[in-house]
Amino acid sequence: MNDIPRPMRALVVEDETFTRQELAEMLAELPEIGSVSQAESGEAAVRVLGTETFDAVFLDISMPGLDGMEVARVLHMLSEPPAIVFVTASERHAVEAFGIGAADYLLKPIRPERLAEAAARVRALRRPPAPGPDAAGPGGSGEPAVDEMSVVQIETGRHTVFVHRDDIQFAEAHGDYVRLHTAEDSHLIRLSLSYLEEAWGHAGFVRAHRGYLVAVRWVRDLRVTSSAGLLACTPAGEVPVSRRHARALKERLFAAVRDEQR
Repeated sequence: MNDIPRPMRALVVEDETFTRQELAEMLAELPEIGSVSQAESGEAAVRVLGTETFDAVFLDISMPGLDGMEVARVLHMLSEPPAIVFVTASERHAVEAFGIGAADYLLKPIRPERLAEAAARVRALRRPPAPGPDAAGPGGSGEPAVDEMSVVQIETGRHTVFVHRDDIQFAEAHGDYVRLHTAEDSHLIRLSLSYLEEAWGHAGFVRAHRGYLVAVRWVRDLRVTSSAGLLACTPAGEVPVSRRHARALKERLFAAVRDEQR
């Protein structure tokens, strides 16, 4: 039996010719994508979708006539709707997009790595369910690997403090140390911020600034100030967000909203 999944069929819906062709070319280079069709408007997309089937639709939101949100609602009426990835220049529709079941939300200009991530996410969503919990992993036991960094051990004089990673809202670089901030306290530990970024990236910690990591789950809002610029606000305090890292942080926040809507 061949377990290799078939390449996906994608449809790009975008009214700007150059952007549409560029996105189609980028998609065609991804290993998950087998063929790419194009539609120059929402109306054209609906006509194509009436006669052809697709695995994923990469859909612009702001288009004259039938806009992306209206097209998405039409797609949901199909018996086998494709996965929807919104592609837009504005972040203001993110909550609504994930509320109607979007697989991902990409901000223009599209970065190749984000497009690849979106395609992989669509592939995962359309993959048949994995074997049940009794199936053994590569080691044969079926037990999940232990995450050794889920609890941080901090030596403070004559006693030891154990801090759970889920309680840490952001981490701040202090020379050769990192200060971990929780709602109740902060703790200094001899680690590098780069090490924590690598060790905790899978747990939702994102670089917000050269000297800060922030836990996406604890970000309550983003605030623009005249003095400090963009800030990620957590119950434990405000975290500065640099221009370099702002986009990646926003995309992770959008992804968190999407997951909560499911």
